[in-house]
Amino acid sequence: MSRIEIVAVLSGLVCVWLTTRQNIWCWPVGLLMVSLYIVIFYRAKLYSDMGLQVVYVGLQLFGWHQWLRGGPRRSKLGVTRASALTVALWGIGAAGCVVALGVVMQTQTDAALPYWDAVTTVLSLVAQVWMARKVLESWAVWIVVDVLAVGIYTVKELYLTAGLYAVFLGLAVMGWFAWKRSMTPQPAPITPPAPAE
Repeated sequence: MSRIEIVAVLSGLVCVWLTTRQNIWCWPVGLLMVSLYIVIFYRAKLYSDMGLQVVYVGLQLFGWHQWLRGGPRRSKLGVTRASALTVALWGIGAAGCVVALGVVMQTQTDAALPYWDAVTTVLSLVAQVWMARKVLESWAVWIVVDVLAVGIYTVKELYLTAGLYAVFLGLAVMGWFAWKRSMTPQPAPITPPAPAE
């Protein structure tokens, strides 16, 4: 456990907690976290995860913009649902990317867990893009990623990071329900009938 990992973990917790609350500050805090994890994963030889953090820098900026101006007529973005077709197409694309990335990591690098690392990398990208667009199902993908990540980081003896992802798992469940509640239309206020003249 290093100081950089402690700071990354703390910023990660704050970032995800802010995201569950749809607070725009999740994006700059996320920028800090992903920058630190670039270094951490490089040192652990988890190159897919390291590359993912580099991509996350761009996705953090994209998400920040989308949440501010990605809605109708450049308004704030609201939570939406993914269609079954969208989920299927993204799933097929993700499976292909996992195989391709796993093969590259296994044959071209000394990656510790090439295919498991590829799964969490690709699914994290899907979840992050969907989160940037406030798609509710992003939380379901994060739940899968978090379960796998706890195992991977435990095997790599990154215990603090494994613990972080266990907390992320709880926050992802919380995020699912919080975002789903925010989609529920509020009942129209009841207005009293106009007095008879």
